[in-house]
Amino acid sequence: MGLFTGMISVYYSRNFLRTEHYFSRLNFPPYQKAFIGASLLGMLIFIFPTLFGEGYESIKVLADRNPGELLENTLFKDFSSSQWVLLAFVGCSMMLKAFASGITLGSGGNGGNFAPSLFLGSYAGYFFSKLISLSGLSQLPVSNFAIVGMAGILSGLFHAPLTAIFLIAEITGGYDLILPLMIVASVSFAISKRFEKHSLDVKGLVKKGNVFTSNKDTNILWTLKMDSILNPDPKTLSPETDLEELRSVIKSSDQGMFAVTEQEKLLGVIYFSDIKEIIFSDSRIAARDLMTPPKDIIFYDESMETVMQKLENSSRAYLPVVKGSVYIGYIEKGAALEAYRNQLKAMIFE
Repeated sequence: MGLFTGMISVYYSRNFLRTEHYFSRLNFPPYQKAFIGASLLGMLIFIFPTLFGEGYESIKVLADRNPGELLENTLFKDFSSSQWVLLAFVGCSMMLKAFASGITLGSGGNGGNFAPSLFLGSYAGYFFSKLISLSGLSQLPVSNFAIVGMAGILSGLFHAPLTAIFLIAEITGGYDLILPLMIVASVSFAISKRFEKHSLDVKGLVKKGNVFTSNKDTNILWTLKMDSILNPDPKTLSPETDLEELRSVIKSSDQGMFAVTEQEKLLGVIYFSDIKEIIFSDSRIAARDLMTPPKDIIFYDESMETVMQKLENSSRAYLPVVKGSVYIGYIEKGAALEAYRNQLKAMIFE
């Protein structure tokens, strides 16, 4: 059970943050983003009503003697007597909870992950125990496993095994299960810690650079700002720019990369190193014929750790930067490394 809840914790943490991050990156007005999120949630809740709200009522039903009531008022109500259909319904609800919570918060809703962790834990405990029972391996007490599952998920998500053990024991009155609670919470914590270095709540702060960790290189990168290494207001080309105009632009600029834009949107890039052989020819070639789609693009709101990884993995010395869909400048690999070295020296002297 500890292994199972540990893996479910990792699954929830990654997919919740991935979904929330996707919605936060959508370039839509708040009301439009909320409408998209509400529409997706509405479809999920229509099929799986258990995803609605904090889920406390469904937790009570699940621990009751007749958990088949979960299928009432759903598309699967005709199968309420089937244990396998109920098990599949619980499993799907459990796996979709991460996306439902991520959509809720990412589209502008309010909430947290404490209530979803209890929901997820009780469903994981029920699913695990019922699967073992239906397979004929052993008859397990479903209600006890629902309680223990809550401790396992709480410990795995928030990396707080002691809190999970005593909190679940206190709110459920399940001190008789203190030993299973300790075992499951500890194993779940160990599994989750193995795959996720930081807890769900701290992970978001770490990505934003609001928390220093034991990784000193990352700590230095967090102190750098995008504007400090960004080359703003670069010279750009239109798709119709010919070679003569391009030569004129190159002579008056020290840029090694020129972005081809249309209405401030990035269409492609031209690297001087790629056109050296034809730059002085009389060919009637336009910029749109010379440009190449950028393989790597840096987004203005990305963390400096991600920016440095892209620069390191790229074979190019310059990478374009966009804000939303608007091209705002470029970053030179050498300048970024120089800024890193200067910041490192400053921190050493401090």
